[in-house]
Amino acid sequence: MTIRNRVAAMLLGLSAAAAPLGAQAQDFINVLTGGTSGVYYPMGVALSKIYSEALPDAKVQVQSTKASVENLNLLQQGKGEIGFSLGDSVKLAAEGNADAGFNAPLDKLRGIAAIYPNYIQIVASADSGITTLADLKGKSVSVGAPKSGTELNARAILAAAGMSYDDLGKVEYLPFAESVELMKNRQLDATLQSAGLGVASLKDLSTSIPITVVSVPAEVAETLGAPYTTGEIPAGTYEGQDEAVTTVAVRNYLVTSDAVSDDTAYAMTKAMFENLDEMKAAHAAANAIDVQNALQGMPIPVHPGAQKYYDEVGVKAE
Repeated sequence: MTIRNRVAAMLLGLSAAAAPLGAQAQDFINVLTGGTSGVYYPMGVALSKIYSEALPDAKVQVQSTKASVENLNLLQQGKGEIGFSLGDSVKLAAEGNADAGFNAPLDKLRGIAAIYPNYIQIVASADSGITTLADLKGKSVSVGAPKSGTELNARAILAAAGMSYDDLGKVEYLPFAESVELMKNRQLDATLQSAGLGVASLKDLSTSIPITVVSVPAEVAETLGAPYTTGEIPAGTYEGQDEAVTTVAVRNYLVTSDAVSDDTAYAMTKAMFENLDEMKAAHAAANAIDVQNALQGMPIPVHPGAQKYYDEVGVKAE
């Protein structure tokens, strides 16, 4: 090798070593979210902006999806780099629960972080007369898009309360915004939406018609067990909601796949936790994101890149 070639090789090595982490990361980062009227989408938009700045050499985009179940299947297929999902959906995906929309165990999924809890929010029109969970019997109810995370929650909640879809007068499988439009037009009695507190669709509904936020008793959460817990929708979350309402909560997760490099997973994890103010500005639900809880109840293996970040900041698994 000539002296010139040796010098060139040495300089190349030095420049590679000096390159900022993430600069050579994944060329493309597709952030999988949910419907535009839910919480995943504005959170995903904020995340994409964070990633665009932290990983300037990556092309970042946000994809609106049917949320949890679709996101997990897309990640398994290599059609996304990071996605939002409910904890029970992640658990069922790892198990390969066909009834939930997973024809085989999704073995490529890897965890990035536990983020904020979703609250099961059952909202009825005041005119429907629905005030309790049992009052849903014989009524028309939207339970979310078919086999979405919300719809899986709906099945689980009703079953734990000793009910099923057969007890309802009519079942609609609609996204949040479409459910709200039907309620505004008096074509639907109630909607069940699994989302962060203050979700845009229900805020819109509560300012359009008088509503009742229906309580889910604590014993339902006890019957369901992990990853479900008892939660509360604080008074004033929605227009006309004068009292706190007991319900069931389930934690959300950011999930990736084993096809994503360690450097990229590390950069994505670090960038989010170092820019939580931008997430909080996108939606109040992000106020519940805490790095100390990032490994809480993780139902799948943590990505090694994310684990590297947690090791650096001293966060340990439960």
